[in-house]
Amino acid sequence: MKKLIIECRVNEYNTRERNRNVPWSTEEIARDAKSCRDAGAAIVHFHGRKHDGSPEHAYEPYRDTVLAIRGRSDILIHPTLGYVTLDASAEERLGNMRRMVEDGCAPDIAPMDMGSTNVSVLRDGRYLPESEERVYQNSTATLHYFADRLKEWQLKPYLQVWNLSFMREVAQFARLEWVAQPVFVEFVCTDNHCIGGHPGTPKGLQAFIDFLPSDIHVEWTVCNYGGNLFPLCAQALAQGGHVSIGLGDWDYRELGEPTNADLVDHVVRIAHEAGREVATPAEAREILGIA
Repeated sequence: MKKLIIECRVNEYNTRERNRNVPWSTEEIARDAKSCRDAGAAIVHFHGRKHDGSPEHAYEPYRDTVLAIRGRSDILIHPTLGYVTLDASAEERLGNMRRMVEDGCAPDIAPMDMGSTNVSVLRDGRYLPESEERVYQNSTATLHYFADRLKEWQLKPYLQVWNLSFMREVAQFARLEWVAQPVFVEFVCTDNHCIGGHPGTPKGLQAFIDFLPSDIHVEWTVCNYGGNLFPLCAQALAQGGHVSIGLGDWDYRELGEPTNADLVDHVVRIAHEAGREVATPAEAREILGIA
């Protein structure tokens, strides 16, 4: 059985209200990345954050974080592009990636969310009024632009799939050779925080798996944004998938007050019980076709 790729989603937009170990600063993210690599992760995903935890989209913090991570380990790096997109052009959204490529400090992986969805936020079962207009907008033309630029810059596209229509777009991009195979896909389950993706349940995940195209080589992983991924790990492992987990998605208080490395260590133990070995970053490169 092929080796398991573990990605750690270290912060997203999560606060420290229920877990003070969510990393925000460049040094905190880099330290977490090294700890996660030591625990068994092959990929680290991060969002730029200011010292008060609010989102940070400026170029320098992203550049500095990539350099800080690279200075500590060989873990593959996957920064965000951000998700509220109505007021930004495709060129602007790739601005940080372009500059990192030009400055010789490019990450390894860049995300492409393969469709549009509402990202209004739920709290206690109700929408936050200020979030009801939020739309993650990704037209086919925008995604085609992303695919062309990432190919030019030799960055691996990481295709985010929130529902089945996104998966159909992935398959079409692969058939047109706009993205190279194997395509790297993340099935985005969403619990509690928003309902834009599939529910983080066995049926929600299985619906993704059942619609994998037979003519495309897909390497897939699963996350649960706003929910606990542990109940889905065995299902993913048994069906040849990979795992993307982190404090950015859920606080995992059943483990006390864990660090991101603690979550990776827990997944490694589940994998070993299921008979799957864990991939190093070098092995993940080979599995995913990253140069």
